[in-house]
Amino acid sequence: MLKIPDNAKIREWPTSTSWFDEDGILYSISKKGVEPPSLEDTKKLLEEFKKMLDGKKICMLLDVTHTVESSREIRDYVAEEFPKYVKAIAMISDSALGKMLANLFFTLKTQPYTTKMFSNEQDAKDWLKQYL
Repeated sequence: MLKIPDNAKIREWPTSTSWFDEDGILYSISKKGVEPPSLEDTKKLLEEFKKMLDGKKICMLLDVTHTVESSREIRDYVAEEFPKYVKAIAMISDSALGKMLANLFFTLKTQPYTTKMFSNEQDAKDWLKQYL
């Protein structure tokens, strides 16, 4: 659903591709057909994520169309860590499975930041702007 802008400075992660837009929103597209990382790999990736943010809290726009289910321990770890770095998350998906997995994660673990599912990028971005 999301398209990477031509001028974007992209960052490749094992399970996604991400970039910041001109407003400072972190866009991320989940990759198709990848295995979820282990808990140890997730911890290392989150350390890189923290360095990338340089102490800032951000808004995220996630394309979860191809997201893969992760283990409960990974979901618990991410749910504990993300509130330190995230103000709000907007999600979009072309797949029922992507929507289900994203909604499941955010329903099972109540977060101190707001999350919302959208059907298109523009509505998601417009909603996120109130949290910038």
